[in-house]
Amino acid sequence: MPKLYDRADVLKKPDWLKIRLHRTAEYADVQRIMERHGLHTICTSGMCPNKAECWSRRTATFMILGEICTRNCRFCATRSGRPLPPDPSEPGEVAQSARLMQLRHIVVTSVTRDDLPDGGAAHWAATVRAVRKENPDATIELLIPDLDANSALLETVLASGPDIVGHNIETVGRLTPLVRSRATYETSLKTLRLLAERGAVTKSGLMVGLGERDDEVLQTLADLREAGVRIVTLGQYLRPTLEHYPVAAYITPEQFDRYRREALRMGFSYCASAPLVRSSYLADEAMRAVGR
Repeated sequence: MPKLYDRADVLKKPDWLKIRLHRTAEYADVQRIMERHGLHTICTSGMCPNKAECWSRRTATFMILGEICTRNCRFCATRSGRPLPPDPSEPGEVAQSARLMQLRHIVVTSVTRDDLPDGGAAHWAATVRAVRKENPDATIELLIPDLDANSALLETVLASGPDIVGHNIETVGRLTPLVRSRATYETSLKTLRLLAERGAVTKSGLMVGLGERDDEVLQTLADLREAGVRIVTLGQYLRPTLEHYPVAAYITPEQFDRYRREALRMGFSYCASAPLVRSSYLADEAMRAVGR
């Protein structure tokens, strides 16, 4: 982890990044179900600004394979270190919780598990099968690590039958070595390309405000589209703590809207682009856009 940055370098957040809380009875119910089954969500570990809103709408993104990541990206709030072995009961717990929450669109993500021989691919597949069995009418979206762009491991995940498979490019190529741990821009593109070539509906997302140029954002969108990605999200990078990578700029809502229009012009089926957008925010809308 980098050294603590000077507090004087912290930019003041603009008004458009103010978050409204939606802690309703539905929010409390979702929280209760999560705690009862000992489940992890990226909503909490990733400090998502939309957590209260989404939980109040009875949507959540389950995080499997524990809560400790083997990578140490400088933008991410998820803990890094040595994780525990996968919990064999976890797929069933996720499936049952999704049923109790009456979810119609179920999103699953995970920490990266470079410590496992298969990167967790078999656990991913078991989770999708369990969720499908308990929730036959729901659609399932995955947000997976790169799995080192290993085609056999990606095929293991795809064979379980998810409706959408996402992997985030995170940032532009020039900044990737500065903010991502072990991951490369090229590996992420290869992962997405392999998924698309095997017929998956693919999705990716990137953060802005890390110091990228406008032309680099457009080039990244073009690279994603060339790799077969159909759904893309863009959101403002928000620094989790002072020990994380600093925010270089707060991008205006107008600029986000320009990125959205450019993405649709490039041929993406769906693009969510706004300051507080995250990968799984209003994910059910993307499902409708691709006709799933």
